[in-house]
Amino acid sequence: MTTRKNSGTTTTSAKRQRAASGSASERRDHLVKLAAELFARKGFQATTVREIADEAGILSGSLYHHFDSKETIVDEVLSTFLDDLIARYRAAVDTTADPRTVLSEMVRIGFGTLEPHRAAITVMQNDWNYLRQFERFNYLVKAEDEVEQIWVTQIKAGQAAGQFRADVDPKLTYRMIRDTIWVAVRWFRPGGRLNTNGLAEHYITVLFDGLATGERTTQPQG
Repeated sequence: MTTRKNSGTTTTSAKRQRAASGSASERRDHLVKLAAELFARKGFQATTVREIADEAGILSGSLYHHFDSKETIVDEVLSTFLDDLIARYRAAVDTTADPRTVLSEMVRIGFGTLEPHRAAITVMQNDWNYLRQFERFNYLVKAEDEVEQIWVTQIKAGQAAGQFRADVDPKLTYRMIRDTIWVAVRWFRPGGRLNTNGLAEHYITVLFDGLATGERTTQPQG
């Protein structure tokens, strides 16, 4: 009888601990989302810990039970976005499809982040130069370099395969594509005429098929 009682008590205690842990994790995620929206709206530097706490309906001191600083919060916002983005890019490359197919998928991946990671992308654009000053955010530059390498490699592979024009600069081309995708976060609004899938497909059409009709009017630069 005693053994059964202890076993039951232990099981109940474990369940309560798991429930408490799950609740704390959900609360943390909620706070990160609230803070991310504030960072996107006001800018990271202008947002205070008190404002984050007020938005969450808690005291500033309570916020420190979850995070030791607002830098820790924005760190989580940005690293979550970059980890997801790079993992998706790597997966696209690992399919070993032809360069045009891979590049098309990478465009879709980029535009597909505009909704789930809207706040993170906005913070990246607005506060990049400020955050990269600090050692804890060195990974931002490393992530940027890796993403650029992935894109440039695919563009060069497409040129080597005869799928892309040989007279365009791969790095410049990547940066133009990159800026087109990320700047879209400033004007794209969910629920409009095009969703992110439609936006991506339209861009892919312009990217690969061009805008002008008839014979090519641009000439290779000598």
